Amino acid sequence: MLDLSSAFDTVDHDLLMRRLERQYGLRSVVLQWFSSYLSGRTFQVLHGGSTSPTVYSPCSVPQGSVLGPRLFMLYTADLEDHVAEHGVSFHAFADDTYVHCRRDEVTAAVLRLQNCIEEVSDWMSANRLKLNADKTELFWAGSRHGPAILGSAGPSQLRTETVVASDLVRILGVTMSSDLSFDKHVANVCATCFYWLRELRRVRRSLDAESAATLVHAFVTSRVDYCNAILAGASKYITDKLQRVMNAAARVVSDSQTHQFTARQTALA
Repeated sequence: MLDLSSAFDTVDHDLLMRRLERQYGLRSVVLQWFSSYLSGRTFQVLHGGSTSPTVYSPCSVPQGSVLGPRLFMLYTADLEDHVAEHGVSFHAFADDTYVHCRRDEVTAAVLRLQNCIEEVSDWMSANRLKLNADKTELFWAGSRHGPAILGSAGPSQLRTETVVASDLVRILGVTMSSDLSFDKHVANVCATCFYWLRELRRVRRSLDAESAATLVHAFVTSRVDYCNAILAGASKYITDKLQRVMNAAARVVSDSQTHQFTARQTALA
């Protein structure tokens, strides 16, 4: 997992314009639209009632915009060809970049990845980007029946930095462990969901049923549904945890626990 330092903020406008023209055939008015969209951007900082001088931004693509991630992906599209030369697979989602290969033989796999990442680092330097070795993660994954084999891979060397293999990584919001189980991911999802259910339960009496359902969908069921395809074929032990979350969410929406608590108080009185 490759980490880029301030990826969107370091995109060179001139390089991007040349790439859009030569590789993607954008010319004339269309190219001028993109140039106009990126050029002349400024920013100021307001603090304590004082405003900083205007600073012009000679590079970067706007974060939070529709075009920002797309322009960044076009800017870095060449990278896939360089990675493929090493027999390594490449996946990218905006500035989240992953290179991976099958471990046919540990030493050969480590060497391939090292050579690939070093070329990636050189390519990024030539294109005004920077690979952050401190946050780059190495992850060996395989069957839970072969942890000794996975552990034998050891760390990897990236230039002068040593990248130690991680037991857990977070990929686009999904926590993966080296044995390819999703126990930790489900545990994290359940912990977050139960936190929000406790918060919603405190204000449930102030909400009507429709508002409660909307908030539960926004904070709870959306997390349970996110990337749930990875749990296909998971054991009942795993899915039961998520089922308990959904049962608790249904009780919050129906306000059943509040009604039970009120009935209990009345009985005691």
